[in-house]
Amino acid sequence: MNAINWSTSCSPLKVLLCTLLLSCVTIRSSSAFNTPPSAAVRHSNSVQSSIITASSSLSSASPETAVNELNWDKVTDEWELDCYSRPVLVDGKKKLWEILLTDSSGNMRIQRVLPSNKVNSREVRRVVEEIIDNSEVKPSTIRFFRGAMFNMINIALSEIDVVARPSRCTFALAQWIEERNRDVYPKMDGYRPTMGGVGGIGGTFLDIRTAVKLPDALRGEKYAFVGLPLAEFMEGGGIDASNVGVGRLAPVDNTLPADSFVQGVVILTPRAKALASWLAGTEVAGLKADLRKRELVMETDIDNQYLMAKLNDEQRREAAVYEEGKDALGGLHFISVQKDEDDDPAGFWLLREIPVNL
Repeated sequence: MNAINWSTSCSPLKVLLCTLLLSCVTIRSSSAFNTPPSAAVRHSNSVQSSIITASSSLSSASPETAVNELNWDKVTDEWELDCYSRPVLVDGKKKLWEILLTDSSGNMRIQRVLPSNKVNSREVRRVVEEIIDNSEVKPSTIRFFRGAMFNMINIALSEIDVVARPSRCTFALAQWIEERNRDVYPKMDGYRPTMGGVGGIGGTFLDIRTAVKLPDALRGEKYAFVGLPLAEFMEGGGIDASNVGVGRLAPVDNTLPADSFVQGVVILTPRAKALASWLAGTEVAGLKADLRKRELVMETDIDNQYLMAKLNDEQRREAAVYEEGKDALGGLHFISVQKDEDDDPAGFWLLREIPVNL
């Protein structure tokens, strides 16, 4: 177990991590990072036990109006797409099919109804191209998470000048779908709450692969479970895109209680830049503590998992607190990668575990 000696001449994000780790965390050490660390982690904050459902204002019911009224200065060039059936029968007969398109900030939200006899890659491509043509901000990347629609969406996007990226990092899209599942579809004629999508199970992801060990060159030496104030991720807080290195920040629902703590993991490694760059390139989607298998697992891309650590009894208890904190904020959590105690993060990711039943 190594002592912590944090410098106070830090960026806003590093100040938060420095102060938190100094006051409440013992760094875990592990030579291989896939073996049990030797010391336990301490938390200073209490974790709310109730699950808080994310919510925010809905976009206009009229797609055309929503496009015309957009503040394009806040729209990013990273877009997120879903094409799927919803729990609504049109005229009591056929499922409602929708195309939902948003950007990574969630500021752009465009909905189109897809006729049930035109659920194909050609129509999806036509709709997406039409939206792009009418948009002031053109997408460089379009992410999609729906395993059941993988082939159709992939083919549709292959003929558009964008990077099509299967990914579980569709955080803004997931929040929007949850809002529609809760606030929009139940108010529609023909709503059928027990009617799932294709196959009846949501068709969210492709089959998730068994977790494998990280490459030796990317393993860290130390890590710790920590909690950061949610307020720091909200407007006026100290954490934003300017100080997260090569990482990225999922949108935060402003209706969540600002006095909550976001649970996360800090990874310290001399290869911080290499690990952070690798994570950025592989679409890091989340960090999960599998309490049954006693494993800390990093999830990337659409279907990959990497074993970060094995958990002993005490570490398993700390991991349970971490998972409880995630649940309390609808899956929100973070990963910070840095070289040592005196460095800014090489990469910082605010992530959200996407439900499997969207």
